[in-house]
Amino acid sequence: MAEMVADSRQVADSTPFSSKSVPDILNKFSVNPHSAQAEAIKKTIAECEEPAIEGEDKYCATSLESMVDFTTSKLGKNVLAFSNEAPKNAGKIQKYGIVDVSKLNNDKAIVDDELVACHKQNYVYAVFYCHSFQNIDAYMVNLVGSDGAKVKAVVVCHKDTSSWDPRHLAFQLLKVKPGTVPICHFLPGDHIVWVPKH
Repeated sequence: MAEMVADSRQVADSTPFSSKSVPDILNKFSVNPHSAQAEAIKKTIAECEEPAIEGEDKYCATSLESMVDFTTSKLGKNVLAFSNEAPKNAGKIQKYGIVDVSKLNNDKAIVDDELVACHKQNYVYAVFYCHSFQNIDAYMVNLVGSDGAKVKAVVVCHKDTSSWDPRHLAFQLLKVKPGTVPICHFLPGDHIVWVPKH
């Protein structure tokens, strides 16, 4: 007799996801309350419960299905997902050169929120911090390493940083102030950018 397997949304929906429920979550997944894993769980939930910043619409997806639902609610049903692509041996530190760059989202999109980024969080199952912003562009950058390894990496450029915390690491590293210049960064390997298919 075949076993019925619940989808990830059913599992996530049956599990509490709030700071009030941390003791229950730790108990359900047999996590030591004094462990590093427990601290990561608390931090993820706290970040998910923080209010969105100006111009951001955020959602913590506790299943792949809820990530798709949030994305399509912002961008429509016809979407494309992009993440970094690299061979297994590309993880070593080396110099990379840019081969070419292509823009992923359309400047002339009708909707303001034409991009959703979903960032993998530290948790006991797949949780993604997803958010949509205005004034943001995404690019796919083709790179080649000094050893010949070919990598495709997603870059996101925030064109308006005026509402960001002035203590943000990007401003410290670049020695600039909020709202003065666009801030661009590569996304880590387990993050996803969604754009409308045009």
